[in-house]
Amino acid sequence: MDSVGQQRMAQLHGGKRDKLEIAPNLWAGVGLVRGGAGTALVGDAETVAARIREYQDIGIDTFIMSGYPHLEEAYRFAELVFPLLSLQQPSNVTRLHFNGGPFGETVGSDFRPQHRVSQS
Repeated sequence: MDSVGQQRMAQLHGGKRDKLEIAPNLWAGVGLVRGGAGTALVGDAETVAARIREYQDIGIDTFIMSGYPHLEEAYRFAELVFPLLSLQQPSNVTRLHFNGGPFGETVGSDFRPQHRVSQS
């Protein structure tokens, strides 16, 4: 609860539970119900898709999505939100490549793992 990320999250709402919606459909109360910093896009599928498109319009091309309960929410998101989003990457997206981390090369945005069939 004393991490820098958690402190910044608390600053967003000032510890006031009636101030947890910090932007349209952006809820900063995630840290109150589980450990760690985070925000949540909240609303129906159309609203969440609209907010994601707004983030894409300003150049954000990668999102880490999570839900509760995890598996059920992953299915709901895939069934309700994904069909409302374009799979095309905007032309203004810059692909980033980071080399030389402790675990080898890390590539962002344009790397897609190959599907492998396990042989038993």
